[in-house]
Amino acid sequence: MGEGPLSKPSGNWFHDHLLSLTLLLLFLVSWVGQFYFQYQHEVDEARSHGESGSQLLSAEFLNSFWASTMENWQSEFLQLLTFVVLTTYLIHRHSHESRDSNDEMAADIREIKRKLEADRSN
Repeated sequence: MGEGPLSKPSGNWFHDHLLSLTLLLLFLVSWVGQFYFQYQHEVDEARSHGESGSQLLSAEFLNSFWASTMENWQSEFLQLLTFVVLTTYLIHRHSHESRDSNDEMAADIREIKRKLEADRSN
């Protein structure tokens, strides 16, 4: 009962936003992972040069972390965002995957049904 792509909202906020929440959680987990592994890399680099491990929230580490985050976003997230935006635009411009085609087909089927019912009643 309404589990298709055009199903109506269930009224349960958590259920209706589960995809967004899942993607947000995956993003946060990966970002925390990046923070942890980059910190470990910075500590290893400092030790290999005979220095003490870098401070967790030092300006040097945070600059490096933000720079790598922006590089990742540029190469991964912005690429994906561009793909999604272009796909969305093209889908809504009468492509074969567009809902417009489905609406037109549904209208054609309704017209055929109307004509068949009119022929039966005559």
